[in-house]
Amino acid sequence: MIVDLRIYTTLPNRLPEFVALYEAKAWPLQLQYLGNCLGWYTTVEGALNTVVHMWGYADQGDRERRRTAMAADPAWGDYLAEAGARGLLLKMENRILRPTGFFSALPKG
Repeated sequence: MIVDLRIYTTLPNRLPEFVALYEAKAWPLQLQYLGNCLGWYTTVEGALNTVVHMWGYADQGDRERRRTAMAADPAWGDYLAEAGARGLLLKMENRILRPTGFFSALPKG
């Protein structure tokens, strides 16, 4: 398994607007195409105005197939165009992570 860690920084005071737009237009599409969301968070301390989300994939090929399918959906293009037109984001980062040999997901409790 690999994890796609995504970190988005919004302009000051624009985080609520970004989250609302994402929830309405991107979240349903990402759940449909990407499927395995491991977490979706906003920061409360440290680097503010930041969203962090993680998506799990079987491997890089699985990630590429899923993201390519999502990118082909016109609704995804509409979301990207609207997010760009609103000028909400200051910075976007993503990292591909793989688990260490000793780690397994923590039990829910």
